[in-house]
Amino acid sequence: MTFPILATPRLRLTEVETYHATALFEVFSNPEVVKYYGMDPMDELIQAEKIIQHFKKSYEMKKGIRWAITLKNGDQFVGTIGLNNLALGMKKAEVGFEIHPSFWRSGITSEALRAVLDYSFDELGLHRIGAVTFPANDASIGLLKKNGFIEEGKLRSYLFQSGLSHDAMIFSKLNTDRSPNS
Repeated sequence: MTFPILATPRLRLTEVETYHATALFEVFSNPEVVKYYGMDPMDELIQAEKIIQHFKKSYEMKKGIRWAITLKNGDQFVGTIGLNNLALGMKKAEVGFEIHPSFWRSGITSEALRAVLDYSFDELGLHRIGAVTFPANDASIGLLKKNGFIEEGKLRSYLFQSGLSHDAMIFSKLNTDRSPNS
């Protein structure tokens, strides 16, 4: 089973590999990045190595796909994006992403998200892509809405981070929500 490689005008989305561990750790150890991620910041490189192994196992079991987002010019690691809770038989998954703050508000996440949505709907035949985020995560909420996701409601005490339960907002985009041009 060959890992799907996606390309956009500026980006290559490839499998997250062990050699990405240091760059991945730099992203996941940043408190600003994981503030609304549902996990505490990493404090050891081995945590990044373990999450990479989790991504690989999830893909092998057809439960998820996680791509490394890299710039085409120079192959610089930007972050990751992927499908979680992938259920091919039920034609659904949830999307998740995080990128290094140096690339925030650059359009990179939208560009990567559009590629993942197209792949999910056109190649995997999914019908529904969900997204879960903290209610205070205005950047992610804006990104989701800009890309056609519809707010469905609040999940009470759905996320646990920093020793506390937190509510979450759930969004979705259906294949039938896409415009004929997308």
